[in-house]
Amino acid sequence: MVLRRKILDYFHNWKENRQGTTALLIEGARRVGKSYAAKVFAESAYKSYILIDFANAKKSVRQIFEEDSSDLDLFFNKLSALYGVKLYPRNSLFIFDEVQLFPPARQLIKYLVADGRFDYIETGSLLSIKRNVSEIVIPSEEESVIMHPLDFEEFLWAMGNDTLGDFIRECFEKEHPLGSLHKTAMDYFRQYMLVGGMPQSVLTYVQTKNFENSDRIKRDILKLYQNDIGKYAGVYAAKVRSIFSQIPSQLSRHEKRFMLASLKKEARMRDYEDAFLWLDDAKVASICFNNTDPNVGLGLDEEHSTLKCYLLDTGLLFSLAFADQTALQEDVYRAILFDKLEINEGMFFENMVAQMLSAGGHSLYFYSRVDNQNAENRIEIDFLIRRGAGICPVEAKSAYYQKHSSLDKFLKKFSRRTKEGIIIYTKDFKKEGAVTYLPVYMTSCL
Repeated sequence: MVLRRKILDYFHNWKENRQGTTALLIEGARRVGKSYAAKVFAESAYKSYILIDFANAKKSVRQIFEEDSSDLDLFFNKLSALYGVKLYPRNSLFIFDEVQLFPPARQLIKYLVADGRFDYIETGSLLSIKRNVSEIVIPSEEESVIMHPLDFEEFLWAMGNDTLGDFIRECFEKEHPLGSLHKTAMDYFRQYMLVGGMPQSVLTYVQTKNFENSDRIKRDILKLYQNDIGKYAGVYAAKVRSIFSQIPSQLSRHEKRFMLASLKKEARMRDYEDAFLWLDDAKVASICFNNTDPNVGLGLDEEHSTLKCYLLDTGLLFSLAFADQTALQEDVYRAILFDKLEINEGMFFENMVAQMLSAGGHSLYFYSRVDNQNAENRIEIDFLIRRGAGICPVEAKSAYYQKHSSLDKFLKKFSRRTKEGIIIYTKDFKKEGAVTYLPVYMTSCL
């Protein structure tokens, strides 16, 4: 089964518009499908391609890069012979897979692009980690794109539904509820939350319709990430590992903010900031900073001493949250699916909103104002996004609620900067005054 991924459209646009003047660097966490997508693109858009996997490249391949790159005619001839692939000027693609494992190949991109004969795609994880770039000059000829886990519409495609995503987008644009199809959309969405968007997990679920089977895949991915921390986090490894394991418990708190005291009694952000940034650079987690003065330039007033830490994929979060169990049984998953298990659904719901906003290109910010003397001045907003010419506060509500006082206070306080607020919840679309109530599956439309 071939998974349909939206990023392939980006690849085709890059090929058509750049015409070999840049190399495309696909960044993303391990196992999000970077290599697979690059290969599918190569097979559909080029007459031939050579995929060089630096995780398993033979010594002879590395020697070609180290010894023959000064003579590109010889360089291409040797690679063509070694891989048994005929090369066609302007119609062949080289894929440098896991390029972070062999930095000299990345540095060579400058000269390969200047040569102009072929196109180049690089894939990699941990690309900005110091040990992977310390001895090379990063080529300015790289055009970078971040690949995320499957989004909800891609999950629908995998499940064989090619029309619901279009209808959801149409309803969002026209500000209409889905009506009778809302329950159908939420049924799919709950499955998406549990399975997640990691390609192997999705494929396993689609083929078996078994949550337990997909859980085994997700646990293997989590082990891979934990091993990577030990291999690549260097002096930060212990701190990164502690933060990673604490993500579920921190998100289960009411405020969702990461409390460093849970790691170490006297912990300070200056001692842990590099560890958080390592997880963010590795694309394993998304860091959400407190913005102290919301304005169109959200990054101008971010406070690094207060943050939230979301996992890149909510399906992985489910498996990590139940890591104390050998495997999460099928009946447990189904109890969660039908809301018959006492769990803090809010943590998964908010992580999913963060995941969808991040995949939609939004940097993550929240707003928190504490005033112990006057409750009217206390405001907690889950997310802030740019929307139109202003700032839009976004609240994620997984459970039944009656009031949204923080949202109202924010809209009043920053009335010159924002005209609307959004509540993301589990019911159908509606609008009341300055507040739009958005079903969670519409989050990716923002």
